[in-house]
Amino acid sequence: MSETTYKVIFMGTPDFAVPGLKALASDSRFEIVSVVTQKDKPVGRKQELLFTPVKQAALELNLPVLQPNRLKNISEKLNDLQPDFIVVIAYGQILTETVLNIPKIACINVHASLLPKYRGASCLQAPILNGDKQTGITIMLMDKGLDTGDILRQERIDLDGSETLEVVHDKLTVLGASVLGDTLVDFAEGKITPQKQDESLTSYVKVIDKKDGQIDWNNPAEVIERKIRAFTPWPGTFTYLNGKLIKIIKAKVVEKNNNLAVGQIFSENKELLVKCGQNALLILELQLEGKKATDSQSFLAGHSDVVGQKFE
Repeated sequence: MSETTYKVIFMGTPDFAVPGLKALASDSRFEIVSVVTQKDKPVGRKQELLFTPVKQAALELNLPVLQPNRLKNISEKLNDLQPDFIVVIAYGQILTETVLNIPKIACINVHASLLPKYRGASCLQAPILNGDKQTGITIMLMDKGLDTGDILRQERIDLDGSETLEVVHDKLTVLGASVLGDTLVDFAEGKITPQKQDESLTSYVKVIDKKDGQIDWNNPAEVIERKIRAFTPWPGTFTYLNGKLIKIIKAKVVEKNNNLAVGQIFSENKELLVKCGQNALLILELQLEGKKATDSQSFLAGHSDVVGQKFE
């Protein structure tokens, strides 16, 4: 066990970054000299400012917090702290070269995919959307590119095809936090040789917008079901019926092809099904705009007239 105490500036914003922050804060090998997070955002009808999850955690840990509009505004202050590491987990801004050069040892990033696969923002959703059998975390050195740095460590989890975004998020955030401290120390002590990413295997994933949650019933049922899991709880998947928005929260693929139109609703055993481009989707849970979520049997009991209609 190393007796050295490494000074760390931690940069992160959402829930995904909180376990990593807490892991370093509770590890005697590290001293967190500052926490940098995004600005608080107004939420709700009253537009009250809501602390970022990382800020909330940092305040509970009695750690100093910085919330600059741009990192260049605090680069001198960060430099004065003379950190050994800057650790970044889902901070939300690309680090400038000036900031990358601040730490004595390195800027380290924890990314929620098996790089070079799924560089970019929606790396948590991508393996679910694509039906991958595995995903994981990559701890890497940071450079000027987007998730292009040399790899220090990768850890994997298996996917069985039932996971939602929430499940993958929670597993990976715990996984990353569990190996972060040892990875930093091992690299500082020369026990890790950074590995170049194989550029021939690179793929990028874009930022997901709320409108991306709309279902295209022309797609195969399997593709739609994966989208429902990947977009639960956010941004959610939805469709329209008679101009009203309906959220589809949970569904199951049924191998059934009939002569109905794509998007047409039918019922078997008092359950709601939808014809897709290939096979059908059994809706297990849905939510009509302005109403509470319900199972399909309860929904059909109160809306029997939807059978034969089409989702838009």
